[in-house]
Amino acid sequence: MLNIFSLANGRLVQEEIESLEELKRFQPIWVDLQSSTPEEKRWVMQHYGLSIPADVMDEDIEESARFYEEDNGELHLRSDFLVDDDEEPRSVRVAFILNQHNAELASCGVLFSIHDEDIPVFRLLRMRARRAPGLIEDAKDVLLALFDTDVEYSADTLEGIYDDLKQVSEQVLEGSVTDDYAQTVLADIAWQEDLNGRIRRNMLDTRRAVSFMMRSKMLGAEQFEDARQILRDIESLDSHTQFLFDKINFLMDALVGFLNINQNKIIKIFSVASVALLPPTLIASVYGMNFRVMPELEWKYGYVYVLLLMVASAVGPMLYFRKRGWLK
Repeated sequence: MLNIFSLANGRLVQEEIESLEELKRFQPIWVDLQSSTPEEKRWVMQHYGLSIPADVMDEDIEESARFYEEDNGELHLRSDFLVDDDEEPRSVRVAFILNQHNAELASCGVLFSIHDEDIPVFRLLRMRARRAPGLIEDAKDVLLALFDTDVEYSADTLEGIYDDLKQVSEQVLEGSVTDDYAQTVLADIAWQEDLNGRIRRNMLDTRRAVSFMMRSKMLGAEQFEDARQILRDIESLDSHTQFLFDKINFLMDALVGFLNINQNKIIKIFSVASVALLPPTLIASVYGMNFRVMPELEWKYGYVYVLLLMVASAVGPMLYFRKRGWLK
């Protein structure tokens, strides 16, 4: 899918391109290639003279090679964007190419973005740019706005983690934790921990991308201040992610503690039962010895007496344990 975005009355207008002739009619500031076909890449090559590297979407590129500037002035950035999917939270790689020196392009340059799937951050920016005139003025504003929206999206996701962990903590701290319930809670906590870790890594990647833009001296004074504000927002999120890691560890420790208590209760039952049955066992052992005169045979009520004695010897310790509160 090939989408182009141009400015009209200060608003970002989207057009879906289906032929090379349609592409020639517009002068965009942002060209977005989502799961693009070889034919669409050829249109971009023919009209803009932009050659998309073959390894543009490779995941194994070294970190130091993800941000660089070509001899012709093209800026290349590869950045990850968070996708908070209910089924599987993940990071999606996006390759950006900022070309400002091609005569075929707009005077303010064109930003090219290449990715394999739709990203919530991109949808949010498109919606905001349509409703808020003056939000975007050139291609560099688009790139900064994407990173800024990514930070806001990560912050919203962190708020969701806060709410989920609050529910989990209320349930765990009630104290009634069964083994089946503990399994569900552990899976939920592990999910939140993975999502929190992805947000932290995503913010690290965004910080590096924004820092590269600031070092490359490509930003104007106002854009430079916007970039500094993005870095401050990222720094504020770091403390939240660390707090969530600590809270997750606390809940894990509390849950494991409750599981140990449940196991100790089971062991206590066996311990109390074994101690309570020691006197009846002793009596049965004594009366089971091979005496010359066996009481239960010589005495008419011998067996009844032995059974009553065994029951009494078991009830006595149980009453004592109950008085001490060991049976609760």
